[in-house]
Amino acid sequence: MKINLPDKLYYSIGEVAKAFDVNTSLIRYWEQEFPIIKPKKNKKGNRYFTPEDIKNLQIIYHLVKEKGYTLDGAKIALTTNSKISETITLIDRLEFVKAELLKLKDSLVEKDSE
Repeated sequence: MKINLPDKLYYSIGEVAKAFDVNTSLIRYWEQEFPIIKPKKNKKGNRYFTPEDIKNLQIIYHLVKEKGYTLDGAKIALTTNSKISETITLIDRLEFVKAELLKLKDSLVEKDSE
């Protein structure tokens, strides 16, 4: 899943939830379940996620939502497979290439119909 977040040092929980198209409660739940998610908190308790947190959330999202892992299965995968991050990056690149190829195909179809 490719998420669209501006380049910043910190992201609010609302920004993160919107980027992943999930509820803020799910982000908070994953924070409790996965120790690799460690957002900073201000004095009021507001969470601020770093780009590293976003990367880890993206891995968790991929495992749980896209691959259908249980939370326990995702935890095991995170601890036993250090290549998951590389796989996520590769999937993102492939999705980008696919989108570009579809644009190219559409433009060729338009030119053929002229």
